Order: sequence, then C-alpha cells, then structure tokens
Amino acid sequence: MRLPALARNGRLPALARNGRRACGMPSSQMRRLAAGRPTLPAPRIARSLSSASAARHSASEAPAPPLQDTFGRLHDYLRISVTERCNLRCQYCMPEEGIDLTRSSQLLTTPEILRIARIFVQQGVTKIRLTGGEPSIRKDIVELVAGLNELRPLGLQRIAMTTNGIALRRKLQPLREAGMDGLNISLDTRDPRKFELFTRRSGCTRVLQTIADASALGFEFVKVNVVVMRGQNEDELSSFVEMTHEDPLDVRFIEYMPFDGNKWGRQKLVSYKEMLDGLLRLYGDRLERLPLEPNHTAKGFKIRGYRGQFGFITSMTRSFCSECNRVRVMADGNLKVCLFGNAEVSLRDMLRSGASDAQVVATIAQAIKRKKRAHAGMDTLSQMPNRPMIKIGG
Repeated sequence: MRLPALARNGRLPALARNGRRACGMPSSQMRRLAAGRPTLPAPRIARSLSSASAARHSASEAPAPPLQDTFGRLHDYLRISVTERCNLRCQYCMPEEGIDLTRSSQLLTTPEILRIARIFVQQGVTKIRLTGGEPSIRKDIVELVAGLNELRPLGLQRIAMTTNGIALRRKLQPLREAGMDGLNISLDTRDPRKFELFTRRSGCTRVLQTIADASALGFEFVKVNVVVMRGQNEDELSSFVEMTHEDPLDVRFIEYMPFDGNKWGRQKLVSYKEMLDGLLRLYGDRLERLPLEPNHTAKGFKIRGYRGQFGFITSMTRSFCSECNRVRVMADGNLKVCLFGNAEVSLRDMLRSGASDAQVVATIAQAIKRKKRAHAGMDTLSQMPNRPMIKIGG
C-alpha cells in the first residue's frame, strides 16, 4: 500500500493523518456522505483478509536465515576437513604424483575448527562430518570430537567421520566415548591384491576388521563407501551387498567423479542404472527399494531378509542438487559451498584478522547466497579446475 507523501513539517496531511480529519471522522466516511452513500463499517472478513495479507507481506520481507540459499535450500550439514595428510594414495582421490601439502601454519588449529563449528551450529547446523585426508591420523582427533560433542546443547545432533579405516581400529572405542555417532569407512575392493592397485598401499584385511569391530561397538551407523570404476571393481558389487546379510551395514556405491589429477574419463564411469540392473538380474524381486530420506544423497535398497542395506550415490548421472544441504570447510579454512564449485572464501583469514562471529556469519551467508542451482554436467566438470579430492575432504 502506498502511503501519502509527507508535508514539509514531516507530518501527514490533515486529510490523511491516521485516516481522519481533525473532527475525528474518517475521510472515507466523509466522502461517502458527500456522495449520499451509507457509512457502514468495513466487514470483519475484509479486515481479516487485509490483516492476513499484511502478515504474508511482512513474512516475505523477513530476511532469509544465513544458511539458506536463493533457491530455498537450508544448509544444516557441515563437513570439515581436519587434515590434508593420508596414509593411502587412492587413485580417485590423490594424483599419482602426489600433492603439495599446505604449510601447517596455514591449516586450521583445533580452537579455530571448534569456533567455526560453533558458529555454524548456532546458525542451524545439526550434523558435522569430519573428513580429510585421513582424519584418524590427526593426533588430537579424539579431543576434537569431544569438543564438538559440547556443542549439542546449541543444537548439534550428529557427529560423523569419513575414514579409510587403516589407523582407526585402536581409536574406535575412545571416539565412541567422545561422542562420535557414526562412521563412513572407505573400501573399494575386498580383494587384497586389487586393494593395493586402488590405494597404492596394503591394508585390505585391516580395513575389513575395522568395519567388523565398528559394527559391533554400537555406533549409530556404519557405512561402507565404494567408488566403482570400470575394469577394476564393478564385478564386486554383489560381494559388497552380501556384507549386509548378517551385519547392519549400509554400503554406498559411488559413481566415479572428476577431480584434479584423478584421470577421470567417461569410459571409467559405471552408472547407477548399470549397477542397479546388474543387481536386479542377480536378486530379482528380493531387491526392495527404500524410501528416500530428506536431503538424500543415496538411493537406498535392501535385500529382503538381510539386516543391512545398500544404496547408490549418483552425482554424475542423476544429481541431487535440489536436495543439497551441505557446505564444506577445508583444512586450510576455505569455505566451499559446492563440492564441484571452485569458488572459495577464507574463514581462517577472517578469524586471524580478529573478525567477530557476526562478521563471519555475514561472510558465510553471502557465500551460500551465491550457490548455484546445480553443478555442471560430468563432461564439463572434467574440464573445470578444482582441487584434488584429498585437498577438499571426502
């Protein structure tokens, strides 16, 4: 509704001030009298509709939450990379020639990680996942998890970690006691020989034992991440599904994704459809589709009668950008709002220059507002500059 112009003295003109003349009669009633029409009060329903319209207008004018982007996606899931170092050299994660590690002085310290985590939780983040590199080789990883656990009164609901499992086994119990809710353990093959080809290191048996121990320890969930690559492990899908027979595991088959230095090629990609069709031929009507979870990344299935389940992360052939609720903070403190985007902003530099929490929140909000509706197609992504996966955080 357009308001009348102010007079020079800053007041509304006499006719329009509060809608009345000086005599106290509303100007609308005076016009009705002049026209010979009755001066009935506005019906109650009209006033109610007017109030409702004003309320809607007010709601539309309210500022969006800092973690909501321009497409209405609310980002309540934060992934924090706590190290660039790793004890494996997986083909899809680290370039064969290795990487230049960031100087330790340029990496986030534990207090900085905890401050960033607190700021995000105060703005609505409910889940934090620690990644790397390999987070379990960080010396203070248990203390870091305990520090995150203290954020639960502020709204944090779940703490998880993605790990290769090599050095994790002896830390399983301390991590559980510190507040770790769940684990994603990467294992791309159950064959020790092929494991060495995939990771350029040994350790397959150790990872399998870590998965078994974690499953027995009572974590809220234990997921097994399997990156599927043609000519290397697409023949092992049923072997991984069988891991869900006796144990309540959740196996995730991940489409091979392009990152700097991982020599991605369309010919190496095994699509979601191809993987599912193969399992359908094997299991038939025993294979059951599960309901999609909110903000899903995986399309879930299970075999009737099996304790666990499995799913497909289909970033390349059936993206789930419309459901994305994730942002990432990398080990050097840069915020990345899309896994495949190359736009970054340094939160580390803000913290070290003395920025207040409010200033950090404003910067985060601006970055999230710039997030695109969806990432590019797979062939375009393979030509776009991006970090190696190990420097982003798995």
